[in-house]
Amino acid sequence: MRYLTKAMILVSLTLSAAIFGFFYAWVCSTMWGLDAADPRVAIQAMQAMNASVRNFVFAPAFFGTPVALALTAFLLMREGSRRSAVAFSLAAGVYFVLGLLLTMRVNVPMNEALALITVPDDVESARAIWQDYSQPWQFWNQTRTITSGVAFLLAVSGVMLLERRRA
Repeated sequence: MRYLTKAMILVSLTLSAAIFGFFYAWVCSTMWGLDAADPRVAIQAMQAMNASVRNFVFAPAFFGTPVALALTAFLLMREGSRRSAVAFSLAAGVYFVLGLLLTMRVNVPMNEALALITVPDDVESARAIWQDYSQPWQFWNQTRTITSGVAFLLAVSGVMLLERRRA
């Protein structure tokens, strides 16, 4: 196996794991913490987090994952590792559609709408805003978390299929 292919497998696995972990952290800690906080604080905190997430540290995992997975699939196919290539291709497709595109079409517009809200002084008004945002946002985040995990497992299976082919 060529050095470039091995390197791309590692990059693909790392980026896939990173984006899955990013989405997973929102599921099991961030959103639960915000839901438990004063809704005025939750809205302000979410606005701040959404404003800060678009950065050069996040971008490679978010945007680079499907590219790395697809490139890895191409390299594996070229080297004759068809089953592994199919697994990496499926991983690329799953993440691209149900991770990246889902985020861009659902979560980002929700975040942009929340960014326009002035946090009310009244806690009950803030609670209504937060609940209207948090519940659907979490549903879609859980969806992208599960599918990002599936994409990661597909990439891992691509490695396992490669090993099985050689055995």
